[in-house]
Amino acid sequence: MNNIRKLSLTAMITALTALTSSFIFIPAGVAKIFPIQHLANVLTAVMLGPAYALAQAFIVSLLRNLAGTGSVFAFPGSMIGALLAAWLYKKTKRITFACLGEVVGTGVIGALACYPIAILFLGEKVALLGFLPAFTLSSFTGATIAFVLLKIFLKNSYLEGKIYGNRRL
Repeated sequence: MNNIRKLSLTAMITALTALTSSFIFIPAGVAKIFPIQHLANVLTAVMLGPAYALAQAFIVSLLRNLAGTGSVFAFPGSMIGALLAAWLYKKTKRITFACLGEVVGTGVIGALACYPIAILFLGEKVALLGFLPAFTLSSFTGATIAFVLLKIFLKNSYLEGKIYGNRRL
């Protein structure tokens, strides 16, 4: 896939993800759970690679914050998850590991990264592991949906030649 197609696909995924953020979310205290972001992270990680996955996660987080549908916690969670998903997929060529990377990257590492941000930007004392359940549930839900969609697409040869590297379930 050439760079123009990759950029266009990234823009479409980014636009759809940012649009759905206004009506598909679950409020969880100071954070908003948004499984569509994690679905988009896995899709871009598998189909386009690390740079595009990271760019997509950053741009969607920025747009969500500018539109008032996201919080500052969207940045570390989505970006770490997208990068780890893409890196694991690049190393293993397995969709399962991309999904696992999204869950660990967002649900664990991203949640822990939000603790100092909550103290710094919000001035609020939050439990160190306060974000862990919400982020893990959100990323697991989005990664599961992405796994099912990718499995269906691959079974129907829809993504033949459009996936970053070789793929395996």
